[in-house]
Amino acid sequence: MLITNGTLITWETPNRILENHALYIEKDHIREIGPTQDLIAKYPHEERLDAKGQYVMPGNICAHTHFYGAFARGLAIPGPAPADFPEILEKLWWSLDKSLSREAVYYSALVCLVDAVRHGTTTLIDHHASPNAIEGSLDQIARAVEESGVRASLCYEVTDRDGPERAKAGIEENLRFIEYVKRERPLNGRLAAMFGLHASLTLSEATLQTCRERVGEDIGFHIHVAEHPVDEYDSLHKYGERVVDRLNRHGILGPRSIVVHAVHVDVREINLLVETGTWVTHQPRSNMNNAVGMAQTEGMLRAGVKVGLGNDGFSNAMWEEWKAAYLAHKLWHLDPRRMPATDVVRMAIYNNAALATQQFNCGPIGVIAPGAQADLIFVDYQPFTPLTPDNLPWHIVFGFHESMVTTTIVAGKVLMRDRELLTLDAEKIAYEARQLAPRIWERYHALF
Repeated sequence: MLITNGTLITWETPNRILENHALYIEKDHIREIGPTQDLIAKYPHEERLDAKGQYVMPGNICAHTHFYGAFARGLAIPGPAPADFPEILEKLWWSLDKSLSREAVYYSALVCLVDAVRHGTTTLIDHHASPNAIEGSLDQIARAVEESGVRASLCYEVTDRDGPERAKAGIEENLRFIEYVKRERPLNGRLAAMFGLHASLTLSEATLQTCRERVGEDIGFHIHVAEHPVDEYDSLHKYGERVVDRLNRHGILGPRSIVVHAVHVDVREINLLVETGTWVTHQPRSNMNNAVGMAQTEGMLRAGVKVGLGNDGFSNAMWEEWKAAYLAHKLWHLDPRRMPATDVVRMAIYNNAALATQQFNCGPIGVIAPGAQADLIFVDYQPFTPLTPDNLPWHIVFGFHESMVTTTIVAGKVLMRDRELLTLDAEKIAYEARQLAPRIWERYHALF
């Protein structure tokens, strides 16, 4: 396929903006870039997709999300509003996840994937929980991923909070799915697997040891860390050490593992994250919503931590997460100089791209360059001031909106063209989800 008449935002290092350029896509990857007329002359008989002067750029990447949380939208939490994050976990998430069936797992993924395709998010790293529907739950999400055409990495959240049998079942679900992905390499590299863990405060020494023993060094862990101080105090009380130290002792950290949030880690923990090459993901909208504070994100980046940007189950409009990161740190520190857009780009573009490239092992992701995966979006943005590689980050923060995404392509396949979804029936999916939601909510309220 030949994409013509685009203004390319390559996100190379350094970034380039190329007007009236074309992309030649061969199967799932970009083969060649050049001026539109040159490539038309070179490939006169190829199928063409006219970008009509729109910006053509790599699709957005979400480094941490929860598809399973979709049915929380509009759900009323019984009794008084939760006073802190531990109460939010108890009253909302640990009850909602128990209310999910396999069918609900499938539709919770589908509604999130509709949102992702519409809003230009082409790669997502998910973290799943459904204690009453563990076995085969990752297959249900993978089924939704296959139908949507997006790229996703999946894992199941192992925890001791629901008893030893369910902890064991979670371990087996991770291992089964990891082996399936290794053996079959399904969806032509669009599917990856990690080993999911909930958080230190719900994981015993025995469970952590078992997980480490059962998982090969080539597989990374995906775990929440110090989102709230309770995680640190729980670890200090039970084990006499902070969370990151504990995870390091168990061999959970490493260059393929993801630590989520890390809001309340100290300097030594940051140094351990650097020394082990562990990834960290930042989710500012979730942190604000849960009132847990703001991670030392700028300091982590300065120290050498590989910090990416996720959404923790919020909408898959990742530019909204950019804006939240850009604004929240300024307010948190009472300093408008904090969190420049260049730091947001470092997380959301370059670090997320490096993480995704590592996860899927099918060539570069998140860049327009020969050999890179053809994960692309068209953006109908009409700037009224000059747009350059230097000021693009601020154009995105203050000007770009998810409604401007008109076309979404993953691995060379068009998933949305001119705002029309081609792989998913959004109306039917929303209808089916609405039929399921009352039953899920009924099971949820029955737990109180």
